[in-house]
Amino acid sequence: MTREIDIYQVDAFADRLFAGNPAAVCPLPDGWLPDELMQSIASENNLSETAFIIKSGEDHAIRWFTPTREVDLCGHATLASGYVLSSILEPGRDNMRFDSRSGPLGVAKDGEWFVLDFPTQPGRQVEDDGQIRAAIGQEPLEVWAAPKWFAVLPDEAAVLACRPDLDKIMKLGDNGTLLITAPGDECDFVSRYFAPGGGIPEDPVTGSAHSVLTPYWAERLGKTKLLARQVSQRGGLLKVELLGDRVLIAGQAVLYMCGKIAVS
Repeated sequence: MTREIDIYQVDAFADRLFAGNPAAVCPLPDGWLPDELMQSIASENNLSETAFIIKSGEDHAIRWFTPTREVDLCGHATLASGYVLSSILEPGRDNMRFDSRSGPLGVAKDGEWFVLDFPTQPGRQVEDDGQIRAAIGQEPLEVWAAPKWFAVLPDEAAVLACRPDLDKIMKLGDNGTLLITAPGDECDFVSRYFAPGGGIPEDPVTGSAHSVLTPYWAERLGKTKLLARQVSQRGGLLKVELLGDRVLIAGQAVLYMCGKIAVS
């Protein structure tokens, strides 16, 4: 017997189509599908993340899958899920809450922006044993260990010029992922995120990365409200604010596609 599942594809952290980071959102009215089926759907979608959401009382629970594995936290697919709820499934709803593997997450609609309420994930500075330099082809100013490892480069030009060795990133200790970041020319800081270990050579815009980067840049720049840009080919603008052990991450979203998945 064939079953149909609704699917929405949203460009998150984007104010226009074909920018930001595309995410798929699959609402599941009858509860979670088997893990292997959700993983197969995410693999078939071949987007950096597919979010699955179910009702949980007045709120929702959320899970995220890359093409190769389930992950603990994802920003852009959570923003996309908030967009789908507020704009399509529950029109006019401005405040949404998701239960997740990383605890409670909030999404609030503020005009054309959606504001994520995420936990911070601050890191600790470590010495590079040469692996980071070899992976990015240049000497980092600093290396930090966190849920997402990151290397600090001198300026935006160095971030844009980076041509990473993805095979070397695959061998790093953080599940084959690496962030690079630097002060921005027209914003407070810029970044790029490489995640070949998750089946994503370069993620277009990574909301969860800003749970890691915001505490660092807030302390370095001496302010809690910052403007960030992820300078991938598609790119995306984010407004971030550090609030103690939480970080607000704001972006816009645009619907690209809605449809049905037919599964047996």
